[in-house]
Amino acid sequence: QVQLVESGGGVVQPGGSLRLSCATSDSSFSIRPMAWYRQAPGKERDSVAQVDSGDNTWYAASVKGRFTISRDNAKNTVYLQMNNLKPEDTAVYYCNAALARDRRPWGQGAQVTVSS
Repeated sequence: QVQLVESGGGVVQPGGSLRLSCATSDSSFSIRPMAWYRQAPGKERDSVAQVDSGDNTWYAASVKGRFTISRDNAKNTVYLQMNNLKPEDTAVYYCNAALARDRRPWGQGAQVTVSS
């Protein structure tokens, strides 16, 4: 069974940075569009960034210009560099396939807390 393992979360002050990593055992990783999602308390899980097999990217308006998604196909890993973090970025962050039909069981996620 494909596993997704997120890491790199933590507590950071407003304006700070974090880099999340997501390692997967998916043998088709290199051809699969991937995404980062986040879920804040009491809210639905939403996509915030996507990267396809050609390294084309998409960002939600709320994170555009602050977050950068990237992938390393040799390591089966997708990254999310988060800069200028804001309190409203506080959430559990998950990675998974960008397309619903390709999604695997969700990992444990990475808690990101932005607080002074």
